[in-house]
Amino acid sequence: MIHCFRRHLLGLFCAAALPVAAFAQAAYPTKPVELVVPYSAGGGTDVLGRAFALAASKHFAQPLIVMNKPGASGAIGWADVLNSKEPGYKVALLATDLMTQPNMGFTKITFQDFTPIARLNYDPAAITVRADAPWKTVEEFIAAAKKSDFRIGNSGNGSTWHLAAAAIENKTGVRFNHIPFAGASPAALALLGGHIEAITVSAAEVYNYVAGGKLRVLGVMSDQRIKGFESVPTLKERGLDIQIGTWRGLGVPKGTPPAIVSALRTMTAQAVQEPSLREALDKQNMGYAYADGDAFGAVMAHDHAFYKELIQKLKLKHL
Repeated sequence: MIHCFRRHLLGLFCAAALPVAAFAQAAYPTKPVELVVPYSAGGGTDVLGRAFALAASKHFAQPLIVMNKPGASGAIGWADVLNSKEPGYKVALLATDLMTQPNMGFTKITFQDFTPIARLNYDPAAITVRADAPWKTVEEFIAAAKKSDFRIGNSGNGSTWHLAAAAIENKTGVRFNHIPFAGASPAALALLGGHIEAITVSAAEVYNYVAGGKLRVLGVMSDQRIKGFESVPTLKERGLDIQIGTWRGLGVPKGTPPAIVSALRTMTAQAVQEPSLREALDKQNMGYAYADGDAFGAVMAHDHAFYKELIQKLKLKHL
């Protein structure tokens, strides 16, 4: 009788425990979640992060709080997320620099340290100069660069924008003086101030300055002309077959509980449908390119291999 009573109590305990565990998982998030943007405020990644946080507010139980943690071409911010002690309460905005930095030997952090949530956008690199610069075409710019020590701004050594400029060097024989910045925004400000001759960040990140007549885009590194810059030729049209750009997406540390990953993926799939997010991207001429978790993971694996081969070919690996 006592044995049966004990089994009965155990059965009641197990039955009660299941709903409690399920409730604990369903309760996430119980407090605000940090969305870590690993670049300076004002750049394309920051614009996307803030627009996404606003769109997510309608589909998440707690707000996403954007935290800018720039430096080391994204590695500082990503390390901060990976070192988080509370699963699900720091989400990283990942970018293509995560593919280039480890292949350059600058960090041990790789895409394999993260579980992908979703890719949100994609933008090609571009050659941008001041509006009053004497070079009106890509050909004029390259010819002048071969005769002078041109300073080219990017978002740090080993970043996608650094590799974009390095790819131009590889195709043309020109040699640039690469100047690293904490992100596209400070690089653009340095260009506006006349401290450098050009930048190779995305066209989207300089759109407002171009629209305001302060900067000029000479060419974009894509397979076709892009929205908002229809009059700007691709480098391929100018005889330079270079196609490099950056995507941005969300990720959490590998090992994050599946229930949290699922909640973030569901929220993201809903948030990207919000008109406010699309409007923010359109305003900056940033390309919308949603891909779910599995598809985003495949993109990262492909790009990691692509940049590894490119970096080896250009002999850019940091020893």
